This record gives sequence, C-alpha cells and structure tokens, in this order.
Amino acid sequence: MTELHDRTALEQAAAVRAKEISPTELVRHALDRIEALDAGLGAFLTVTPEQALAAARRAEALVRRGGDLPPLLGVPTAIKDLNNTAGVRTTFGATVMADFVPTTDDAVVTKLAAAGTISLGKTNTPEFGFPCYTDNALAGPARCPWDPTRLAGGSSGGAAVAVAAGMLPFAQGSDGGGSIRIPASINGVYGIKPSRGRVSNAPFGSDVTGLGTNGPLARTVRDAAAMLDAMAGPVLGDAAWAAPLPAGETFLAAADREPGRLRIGRYLESPIPGVVLDPEVLAAFEEASALLTELGHEVVDVPTGLLGPEVLPSFEQVWALSGTLLPVPADRVGELRPLTRELRDRGLAMSARAAMEAMTALRLFARRFLQATAGHDVLLAPVCTMTPRPLGWFDAGGNGAEDFERQKRYAAFTALFNVTGQPAVSIPLHWTGDGLPVGSMLVGRPADDVTLLALSAQLEAARPWAHRHPEQWEWSG
Repeated sequence: MTELHDRTALEQAAAVRAKEISPTELVRHALDRIEALDAGLGAFLTVTPEQALAAARRAEALVRRGGDLPPLLGVPTAIKDLNNTAGVRTTFGATVMADFVPTTDDAVVTKLAAAGTISLGKTNTPEFGFPCYTDNALAGPARCPWDPTRLAGGSSGGAAVAVAAGMLPFAQGSDGGGSIRIPASINGVYGIKPSRGRVSNAPFGSDVTGLGTNGPLARTVRDAAAMLDAMAGPVLGDAAWAAPLPAGETFLAAADREPGRLRIGRYLESPIPGVVLDPEVLAAFEEASALLTELGHEVVDVPTGLLGPEVLPSFEQVWALSGTLLPVPADRVGELRPLTRELRDRGLAMSARAAMEAMTALRLFARRFLQATAGHDVLLAPVCTMTPRPLGWFDAGGNGAEDFERQKRYAAFTALFNVTGQPAVSIPLHWTGDGLPVGSMLVGRPADDVTLLALSAQLEAARPWAHRHPEQWEWSG
C-alpha cells in the first residue's frame, strides 16, 4: 500500500489541488514520522506542530476557495536552523543562541511559504554552520539513516536526513563550502547548490565573501527543480544576482527536457595536497563517467595544474572571516565548540590587508579557473574523498585545528565551486557493497543551472534512485 510519504512533493501538491489529500493529512503524517524517527536520527532542532497545522488549515481554505493556487500548496518542508524564521526559535546550532527568536523571516523562508509549502520546524545544523558534519550540544549529531553509527554530513545534515528517511519530501538547505552537496551525497538524496545570486540571502545574509547560497535537497530531480523555482529570484539590494530565466521558463521545465550532447570534463584536482580517494569514491566517479559516455556525452579529462598555491590558504582565511561576525558575547566565547573558537580566533587575528588580499586572490583564481574550463559544458568530480565517517571521527580529541584538517581532507572538492560561484549538484548514482550512498558532483557553467537539471534528470531516468530507501522508511505507525 502506498503511504503519503511515498509520494513526491509534486505528487503531493497535485493531490492537494485535486482534493484527494488535504494539507492537514500531509502535515499530520509528516509530524507522526518525525515524532517516531527523529530521536534516533537527529534531523530536527525544533519542531513546530501548532504553526504547521495552522498553516495547513489556511491552505485548505485556499483549496476550498479555488482559483489559482500556489504551486506547492500543502507540501511539508522544513527550514535549516541557520535561517531566520520570525517567531520560531533559530539557534544556529549554538548553545549561546538557544533562546533566540527572530522577528523577521529570511527571504528564502518567505518565498517558500508563498509557494504554498508548510514548514514543520528547523532542521539540525552544526554550530554556526562551520563544519562539514552536523553535531552540536543542543540536539547531538545528525545520523545517516543508512547507517546511524555514521555522521550525516553538514552543514545541512538535518535537512538531508529528514528527506532520506521520509520525514519530508524536500527541505531547504544552504551551502558555503559543500553544505548541501556533502549531506546529499552521504544520505543518498539529490542536492543543488545554485549559481551565485540565484537565490537571495536577504535580508541579513552576508555577500562579502560570496561563498554561501540557499538551495534544495530532495529525493527527485523534479522536486528539487520545483523547490528551486520557489526559492529563486533576487531581492532589491542584493549584491549579486543571476539573471532570471526567460519569461515562461522554469527550472522544473528544464528537468523535463533532454540536455543534448554535452562535453563533460572529468575533474580530480584538489587544492588539498596529497588527497587520496577511497576506492568506493573512485568507483562512483568511474561509474558516473561510464554512464555519461553511454548516454552519448563526450567525456574528457580536465588538464591538471589549474590550482595555484594561493588557493587553499586564501580560502582558509576567507572561511575564517565569517567567525569574526558571530553574535557571541565576550563572556560566552568559552561555550563555543573547539572548531568554532579556532576559526573565530583565526578571523579576529587577521589584518584587514590580509583579508582583502585573500578575497582578491580567490576572485582572480575564480576568473582564471572559469576561463580555463570554459570549453566544458559540465564538470564531473567527487563530492567527498571518503565514505560516510563514524560518529566522533572529526572532533575526536577536542582540538579545533585538527578537526579542521580532517574536514579539509574529507571535503576536498566542494568548496572550489563556492569560490567560482558555479552551480553544482550531488547526484546519488552509487551505493557501496554495505549499502552506503556515494554521490557524484556535477558542476555547470556560471548561471547555467538549467543544463545541470536537464542532465541530472537524464541520469536519474537512466539509473533511478528514488526507490532506494533506508530501513526507517518502512515505519508506518
């Protein structure tokens, strides 16, 4: 028997419009699954059943009234706890923010609500979003549903877990160095880091570094595309924006058309010296290459030597700059986790000259890299260098600097494309012999999210994954 959570987000929205399912039914079903499954998985920091059910009742009133309805009316989702939600606790994964309740929504929250989605709460994220894994003192670790002894990745780990375990059909995440793609890879879902400026970071999101953006995590490419349609668009005052799609075009429509024959560059150069790929990661990379070739694309190796020695130290400096803006009173700095303290201290110790030199170096590198790879429609690269890591693997010993070094070795490919601002996705094409997902990364030309979606949908049709479920999926009450 098909359960409500077996339906995609688009199928749920269609059923609401057809009056086959009510928004309240969808929300209650999702809340029941969260109550039953979340204690063992750590997907949520805050659940908001009263607000969600009230929103469901408002959605039902819209259905009764008829007329034009929002495209995703009644579909449950959730907001990452790095994003402000008016009237709902927003902790940023930090004990020092445990009681913070914003008075303003982030723009992406407003846009998703306008599209008809109903948020059930705030998904788990690490302290201020710095790590590539999700763990904090408020909710503990987000665990991979395929093996709960392993970390779910980060910093959108809670969002990916909620989707993978069937608590939600899709969820909002954000990505400043791989934070959508890494948990998407680990949890066997599809995740998009959109082009720089495709989704607004208003009203508070900083565009100083240009690294971070919001984006969707979903079980299917079409669901992710529909969520991106809901999120996309600039807000007046944004420092950068990607040009809107031509009138009448959508990202969902892009997922429904053939990509044509593409020139795809295999990319294995990392700014982290001495990186070695786990055999399963290499197998995933080779399988993706072979599948792309079978589908008629030209697959070639990208020449090495595109990364100068300045890239890694410059990125580390720019990453640490975010730590200088943390809203942490001086008398509570000791409550921060070792990694956060380490990055905050690095940022505060940096001179203005060093900060500007680092950002300038990254901008110049991005220009050179984009020009050097301009002959490729899409790049193929690994997401992570290893299979999902055990709980405690990164921060064993409590030394923030050592934690950061482990993260650099593990997530050695993703941050490069935050620097260039290119759209990038993690697509779940490979599972290990013991049942763990390993995603592969596809990277598009600047602002060409459309080609990535069309290619992703072609790969999904050739090698479907949405039928693969962790054991928690089967829970039915």
